[in-house]
Amino acid sequence: MDPHSTHSQFNQRTPKSGPFLPSTPRDMQSKITIEKYAKRPSPKSPATNGGAAGPLSLLMQRPIATNSRVKQDEQFKKDMYIAFINKALQGKLDGQSKDFDDLVDQFSPRKTKESTTSSQLRLWILALSHVLSRLERRHAPLVEAIVNLPWTVMDANFAKSYTDFMGMLLSARPEYLSLVLGKISQGLTYQSGLQALNASGPESSGSPLTRRTIYDRWHYLLDHLLSLIPTLPATLHPLLVRNFPHKRQPQAAQVTYIRNLLRITEYCPELADRALAVIVDRALQIDVEIQVELEELEDEAGTWGNGDIFEFDPFDVVVGQEGDEKDEDEDEDDFSDVETDYSSDGSDDGRDSDQELPANARYIQDMVNKLDSILKLVLDHFNRLHSTVESTTSQPSTPESRTQSPPPSDTHRPSSLTSTETVRAMRAAEFHTLLAIFDRSIIRTFKSRYTQFLIFWYASLDPEFCDLFQGLLVEKALLGQDVPAVTRAAAASYIASFVSRAQFVDRESARRVVGVLCAFLRSHLDAFDSVVRAGEEPPGMAHHSQFYAIAQAVFLIFCFRWRDLEEEFDETEEHQGQKKWMGELGVVQRVIMSPLNPLKICSPNVVMQFARVAQATGFMYCYSIIEANKRSEYNPAQGTTSVLPRAAGGELLEAELHTFFPFDPYKLPRSSSYIQSVYRDWSSVAIGDDEEDEEDDAEEDDAADDSDDSEDSGSVRNSPMSDAGLLPGGGLRIPEQSRSSPDAGGLGESFGGMSISPAQPRSVVMAS
Repeated sequence: MDPHSTHSQFNQRTPKSGPFLPSTPRDMQSKITIEKYAKRPSPKSPATNGGAAGPLSLLMQRPIATNSRVKQDEQFKKDMYIAFINKALQGKLDGQSKDFDDLVDQFSPRKTKESTTSSQLRLWILALSHVLSRLERRHAPLVEAIVNLPWTVMDANFAKSYTDFMGMLLSARPEYLSLVLGKISQGLTYQSGLQALNASGPESSGSPLTRRTIYDRWHYLLDHLLSLIPTLPATLHPLLVRNFPHKRQPQAAQVTYIRNLLRITEYCPELADRALAVIVDRALQIDVEIQVELEELEDEAGTWGNGDIFEFDPFDVVVGQEGDEKDEDEDEDDFSDVETDYSSDGSDDGRDSDQELPANARYIQDMVNKLDSILKLVLDHFNRLHSTVESTTSQPSTPESRTQSPPPSDTHRPSSLTSTETVRAMRAAEFHTLLAIFDRSIIRTFKSRYTQFLIFWYASLDPEFCDLFQGLLVEKALLGQDVPAVTRAAAASYIASFVSRAQFVDRESARRVVGVLCAFLRSHLDAFDSVVRAGEEPPGMAHHSQFYAIAQAVFLIFCFRWRDLEEEFDETEEHQGQKKWMGELGVVQRVIMSPLNPLKICSPNVVMQFARVAQATGFMYCYSIIEANKRSEYNPAQGTTSVLPRAAGGELLEAELHTFFPFDPYKLPRSSSYIQSVYRDWSSVAIGDDEEDEEDDAEEDDAADDSDDSEDSGSVRNSPMSDAGLLPGGGLRIPEQSRSSPDAGGLGESFGGMSISPAQPRSVVMAS
């Protein structure tokens, strides 16, 4: 075509103005509509509203939020948080701390309580877990804010994320280990529940939050850290000791912390011996203070209140329902008990009676309750392991028992052991730990009266334990040349009281102990006689202190176990109603008749009771020497009673022999259930007139308890060891310690209440 033709395409130009006039007809244009991008309905799908539902209605439906979309949103938020955290950390290093301060403020208790939710905090925690390597020393305020976060009162998802974060933090930055463990130790105290409540956020879980849940989370965190850091116990132990409640803090504080401490030993055996030592040491402190206060207490105290304590478990108390608590900042030295948690509904009368008591009497009552609760907790802890041994021995393991789930509160505890050998090994290790604690602390504490019953009960679990304990005592009493004299005398008192009072010490064991003690007495007398025959000056009383302690031990064991010390006559022997004794006891008469005169030095209560039992059983007669000792003073010039000069420490020795027999009757009400079944009371071995007047003696005892008249001060019956020391109101009598007269009434009246406890002549009523 000619390019200059009017029909050429080059001559067709678009007009500069005016409507566009297409060359094609209007009805031939392709229309652009939204229907072109809409999804056409399937021909098989029925039309609604008479076919009026078109593609527009389909486009107006809301898109479905899939899991991938949610994950994308979370990842987007996490990336934003990470970017902000990186900027804040770098800005802190560059000297611009505004963003860093805002980041720290996100974890402040005020922020979490007012607006920040646990889900937001969880995003911050997850984001921080990606930048732990960037944390420097200058970022310590951020770590401290996270550690102080009240995470134990938040939801379970946040608690799990927080626990994982702490494990990653300490793995990357171990310099914060002491900070975290210190917070855990504080979290196990009684006050941690109140502090967590004050700092808790606005959210609340569906089920009520109890102290048990809070403590479970602390234990779960500690157990998780132990799995990551094997050397953690070395750092944790001093922190646990530092946070141990003072002995004057309330009973609730003592019990709560000790329960948590004993639970730690279940999943951290490395701390078992040290934790048990700390608990026993605290019990010793309270025990000794009770005895010291009793010595200073006047004998005017009336019957103490008998209100029940610990009617329900403090761990099950819902956080926020503890009742009216005292503000921590007010009078920090006031350690009065939290009555609302631990008093029964019917304890008002007990509290009213407490108000009538002198201040020192109420203080002693509080201390007695604390000691009773502590010993009960420790004995419960021991008994759980012993029950495991018994159950694995008597009941075979079944598939149902192996698949049974633990209770909710023990979800994070180690699984129960099913191997009998393993559990027995654990129990033996625990006994050796307790035996070591006894060796280094209990036996050296003179005024302890109840704490030593921990090893008394534990020795009853296995004959091997009993034999090991007796072996330790005999070794210290007889063979410990480098052991202080006071400790050796205490060991003699322990072995005498243990053999006398422990029902699980069989006949053969008692005879072996008496035989060893008598051999020591014979050897000592032989050495003394050789000195006298050589014409040398005899040593003073201090040199013979152990002789007197061993002699007194033999006297006491004879009073309780004389039936086991008898020998059976042969068929060819004529006995005519007499008794035959084991051969080693032949030295006892020589001991009593010797110039050392133990009947003059030993405890008057023990001496008098030994004289009665020895006469009643036909063993020997001692009253002539006792009367001679009463008529004469201890004077070597007389030459009748002794050739020994009185040493400077003679009075101290007599006081020790008179006031310390460690296993006096156990009078703590809550923990006594463990001791009663293995303890031998004097009433079970007392002898009367042909053992036919026991019922009459019991009636006389009841009449004496109901009487308002005080007994004669010379009666041994009125001493603190009285097995019948319970008052009608439930109190515990600690009567006077006094000397006995030879013409006092029956045998059962004298030794059942023999006092060799540290308490001096005082009359007090101790509440249950």
